[in-house]
Amino acid sequence: MDIKEHIRQIPDFPTPGILFYDISTLLADADAWQVTMGRLANAVRSHQPDVLVGIESRGFLVAAPLALKLGCGFVMARKRGKLPGKTVRYEYSLEYGTDIIEMQEDAIAPGQRVVVLDDLLATGGTMAAAVALSRQMGAEVTGAACIIELSFLGGRNKLDIPVTSVVAYDE
Repeated sequence: MDIKEHIRQIPDFPTPGILFYDISTLLADADAWQVTMGRLANAVRSHQPDVLVGIESRGFLVAAPLALKLGCGFVMARKRGKLPGKTVRYEYSLEYGTDIIEMQEDAIAPGQRVVVLDDLLATGGTMAAAVALSRQMGAEVTGAACIIELSFLGGRNKLDIPVTSVVAYDE
């Protein structure tokens, strides 16, 4: 199955000149979603994760069902101020400033094997930050995965772990 056929492309969203890759059409097709999750499960399983970290917010849609399928835990990496209780934060640079992601203080136990997931890998900044935050919490980060990779943006070059994508766009 060609998963690209189930991903809608929306020009000029959220701003002019941006081509948005919309996974809502993929999520709405039960067969395509099942195939996508199967491909991710096969790739992620080899990393033997204890926990999957999903990046806010569409990464939750990827990591939570995959964690259930693989029988491991699921942890949310969220923007500052979105999680209750004590959190651990990581500040990282963006093209236009800085941002902060957080996880709950007790979400990852030191030494746990972690795979970080998102729906899309573009420039790699947020994925690299989630990897760094997981390591800061004591995790052994064994890989990263996403549904869509915009390979022409070189995001995987910011990561020092194996990266799996279900589909890649070269331009």
